[in-house]
Amino acid sequence: MPRAKARHILVDSPEACQQLLSHLQSGADFAATAKSYSQCATARHGGDLGNFSPGQMGDEIDQLVFDGEIGTVLGPVQTKYGYHLVLVTERTG
Repeated sequence: MPRAKARHILVDSPEACQQLLSHLQSGADFAATAKSYSQCATARHGGDLGNFSPGQMGDEIDQLVFDGEIGTVLGPVQTKYGYHLVLVTERTG
């Protein structure tokens, strides 16, 4: 079964998400940005979602994590929680 490790940043608007994406594309550190701006409890750990399998994070996040490029900031993607940027750091299977 596939598994992945990823980080994410959760914000409440597409505009905030786009601003953070620009910030990250300019060279900002993803974990530090997550600690400063993410509205998820994972922020204190740099947005670390840990190691997980498909079906554990919801369809929208799964699609990015299991189909997207490793090491590239992916998103924005909207879920019922808000708007996310995702960085896949590892994937197996």
